[in-house]
Amino acid sequence: MRATLGLLLLFALAVALALFAGNNPGTVTLFWSPWRIDLSLNLFVLALVGAFALLYSALRVLSLLFSLPSQARRWRREQRERAMYSALMNALLQLLAGRFSRAAKAAQLAQTQAQRLRVATEDPARLVQVQALAHLLAAESAHSLQDRAARDPHLAQALALEVRPQAQEVREAILLCAARWSLEENDAAASLAHLQALPHGAARRTAALRIRLRATRQLKQNALALDTARVLVRHRAFAPDSSRILLRSLGLACLDEAHDSVQLQAVWEGLESAERDMPELAIHAALRLQNLGGDAGLARLWLKPVWESYPDLEQPLRLSLVQALEVGLESLDANWLSRIEVAQTHYPRDPCLQYLTGMACLKRQLWGKAQQLLAQAASELPDTRLQRRAWRALAELAERRGDDAAAQQAYRRAALLD
Repeated sequence: MRATLGLLLLFALAVALALFAGNNPGTVTLFWSPWRIDLSLNLFVLALVGAFALLYSALRVLSLLFSLPSQARRWRREQRERAMYSALMNALLQLLAGRFSRAAKAAQLAQTQAQRLRVATEDPARLVQVQALAHLLAAESAHSLQDRAARDPHLAQALALEVRPQAQEVREAILLCAARWSLEENDAAASLAHLQALPHGAARRTAALRIRLRATRQLKQNALALDTARVLVRHRAFAPDSSRILLRSLGLACLDEAHDSVQLQAVWEGLESAERDMPELAIHAALRLQNLGGDAGLARLWLKPVWESYPDLEQPLRLSLVQALEVGLESLDANWLSRIEVAQTHYPRDPCLQYLTGMACLKRQLWGKAQQLLAQAASELPDTRLQRRAWRALAELAERRGDDAAAQQAYRRAALLD
């Protein structure tokens, strides 16, 4: 279509020229004393067009002639830039391939070429990013070779370069690498210092948060590590099971750091609702609170959600829950006693519930029911400590009713478990 339109336009132009020049009687007279020159209008137009074309060509030739030195300089600069980027790509490729010595040499070559270009060019700011990246690759190669003496100068030179604001990603990459290197050398304090130098947005990225989590765990700053882990979990940086295990371990560490019941309550209130619903954390917090002399009623309040999910708990958690509730049986109120009895009624063959109900009845001086439940649970309990306590309680009950033979037999069973 375009070719057809062009051909039609050419025909129209030919017709117009034919109509204008075919029967044109016009003349042009030039006076140059004492001469007079008469030219046809068609010849004059052709001469004028030819003169313009000749002048334009001469000016273009002169322009190209005078621009040859600048073109030569530009060509040499482009060749140097190609060599610089080629060396930079070679350094990255060698680093990924595990050839760290070659990567360091290629990075050093790229840095040298970038430095020369910065001196020769009129706009050196655009080469600072390449120079900083070359220093970073050289430092990474030296770190992989455990050559700290060669790594630190490259790191210092890379940080000393004034990168343009629109290329701050290079500086952020340098600080992240420096934080990771310090962490791998077990210098968690230096790693956190590098992370603090990052902008706020960069410090909230997943890579920076992973490094912060490892550093705070090395320094045993469990509260800060827990906050970092929560952000990572919200970013979906871990699998769901791994997230739960991580939050649980950090929560347990925070609970263990409490030195009295007041600190423990503050730590517990600082946990998120999803963390307080974890059976492991609730049971550990309740045991820790009672060991520190805290309120047993408050411990049972923490254990209430766990108790409501008792049928879904695994065997080790059931045992831990029973042990946590057993500690405060002396102050057990009627509501909790009713909950325990209802659960034991629904699951009459559960030895853990039999044991807990029997010990609660023992504290309430319900000797007959305690004797019956503990006798059923003593041989079925999966934990030797609970078995030992059950046999000792049976021995005390036998002594109370004057059955010395049964008491001696119960003590013997408990001693065998010891």
